[in-house]
Amino acid sequence: MSFSEIRIADLGVIDEALLELGPGLSVITGETGAGKTMLLTGLGLILGEKADPKTVRVGAQRAFVEARLQLTDPELVARVADAGGEMDDDELLISRTVVAEGRSRAFLGGRSVPQAVLGEIAHELVTVHGQSDQVRLRTSQRQRQALDAFAGSDFRRILDEYRSGWQEFGDVKTRLSELVEKRDQRVAEAQMLRTALNEIERAEIASGEEDELKQLIERLTHSEDLLHAAQGAHDYLLGSADQPESAVVAHLIEDVRKRLDEGSRHDTQLEELAKRAAEIGYLVADLGAELASYSADVETDPAQLTTAHDRLALITALLRKHRVETSGELLQWAQESHKRFLELDSDDTKVEQLTARRDELDEQLSAQARQLTQERSAAAAELEQMVTSELRSLAMPQAQFSIRVEEAPRGPNGADAVSFLLTPHPGAPARPLGEGASGGELSRVMLGLEVALASRRSGQQHTFVFDEVDAGVGGQAAVEVGRRLAKLARNCQVLVVTHLPQVAAFADHHLVVAKRSEDSKTTATSVKRVIETERVTELARMLSGQSDSATAREHAAELLALAATGD
Repeated sequence: MSFSEIRIADLGVIDEALLELGPGLSVITGETGAGKTMLLTGLGLILGEKADPKTVRVGAQRAFVEARLQLTDPELVARVADAGGEMDDDELLISRTVVAEGRSRAFLGGRSVPQAVLGEIAHELVTVHGQSDQVRLRTSQRQRQALDAFAGSDFRRILDEYRSGWQEFGDVKTRLSELVEKRDQRVAEAQMLRTALNEIERAEIASGEEDELKQLIERLTHSEDLLHAAQGAHDYLLGSADQPESAVVAHLIEDVRKRLDEGSRHDTQLEELAKRAAEIGYLVADLGAELASYSADVETDPAQLTTAHDRLALITALLRKHRVETSGELLQWAQESHKRFLELDSDDTKVEQLTARRDELDEQLSAQARQLTQERSAAAAELEQMVTSELRSLAMPQAQFSIRVEEAPRGPNGADAVSFLLTPHPGAPARPLGEGASGGELSRVMLGLEVALASRRSGQQHTFVFDEVDAGVGGQAAVEVGRRLAKLARNCQVLVVTHLPQVAAFADHHLVVAKRSEDSKTTATSVKRVIETERVTELARMLSGQSDSATAREHAAELLALAATGD
């Protein structure tokens, strides 16, 4: 990955700027206060950093940053696609707007995305080093991360496997602890469920049984009324010993049929009506027969009524006890509770299984942690030599860089505590970077580390950004810093903000930030790419503060010649 250009508008003192970049080493120089920091702020927005509405240029409604970069790594291209972005051939467009009122929007490949998405992808693309990164380099965690990055892909595979096991180990311990700590509570819950399930099982309840019981109780309670109604209706339809024929529906319908049948001899229309009267007679006979059967089945047993009431009371009590409304819901509760009971009842087996798995993972993690220690120690020895060699090339000829890998309590990254130490000269004690190293020494250690780490990024696309990595150095040391940055830029894109001409001389692309006064109250910043004589002029300004000094220009030309030869 490499940036081809970065466009910034209305950010801080920058009204509009275009940074045309390329592969290799690009340096950004300019007078103090010209706006170099805002360029890095703009780059930070592209890389997913939090937006500050205060950085919007005074008088503007919004700030805008856009970057075009070459991207060919298949995995990163796939991640862009997953985020909804689109590539333009091998080029990716990233942009960010910051509104003065406080809102911010990010775009990746033409698609609006959350700010965090830019940060996730940028983490794989760009490494930024500034003064705050030097502070972080003093921490054991950051030092371990640097060593792990140097250790290579095989080491990272082992570390990923270890971390996966560590995660499971923690989960197993948590579940085991919960089972053991809540055993009495779970035993009590299991006993309660056992009692409740046995009670429901003994009741032998059928779904919807309470509705059937209510209907049965209603019939038994009013059995005499039902019998009187059915028998009375039967007698009206078919007659009885006490019922005169003139009041019996069946006799009356039969008389109707006969009269119609007799008249049908004179008019065929009555024949059809006679048939309908006969059908009514059949229906009356069927209805009477069913009423007789119903009357015979009407139950008037008081004992059965008592039994039905008792059964309904039992079911109602169970429904109320388990806070459900129907027997169907009660049976569903029983089914789910049975599953829960089986789960609780198997606690002892689960404790045994989890204990066995915990011990298995513990042994596995111990073995993997030992392997990580061995790999780290081997990588530390190699990295020590490489960084020490780099430091000697960075005007620290007697410095010794060393890495201490010590045993530590086992954690998510193994069982090692990593410390970077620096011996600035023979006879001096080796001291942790966080205790004794100066800013200039830290800058050179960090640069040496990146040169060493870059040797392990073969074939990987990456961009490094250094903000005043040359702080605290000068003279020959500054020349060597420039030389090492140029070496790093052979395989990566490197962007450097610097105030040292010795570093700027090694650039493949030199950008100058200059401020201009548009009127008595407004100051703006422009960015210009300089070459040949313009570059000599800028280096002369950096050397003496005067771009027209003959001595400074001669020295600037010597620096460029030195950088060109690599000597």
